[in-house]
Amino acid sequence: MKRKYQRTLELIFAQPVSANVRWVDVEALFRELGAEIEEREGSCVEVFLFGLVRVFHRPHPSPDTDKGAVAAIRKWLEENGVKP
Repeated sequence: MKRKYQRTLELIFAQPVSANVRWVDVEALFRELGAEIEEREGSCVEVFLFGLVRVFHRPHPSPDTDKGAVAAIRKWLEENGVKP
């Protein structure tokens, strides 16, 4: 895994939950892990990864992912064996 994706993983798994995780970096990490990402209504995105579908709200106007979403992403990755 390239360093930039590893850095994003480290931010997602940081304690306490980081408020500085850029959404574009999260999407890039998902793609690196093999995800298919589709646009949904409004600012929602559908992520198909690990044989599961998750829907996330793309943050706006700030580019940073909120702490609740970061925690949910961390739990999802952890449940599927992805750790920094």
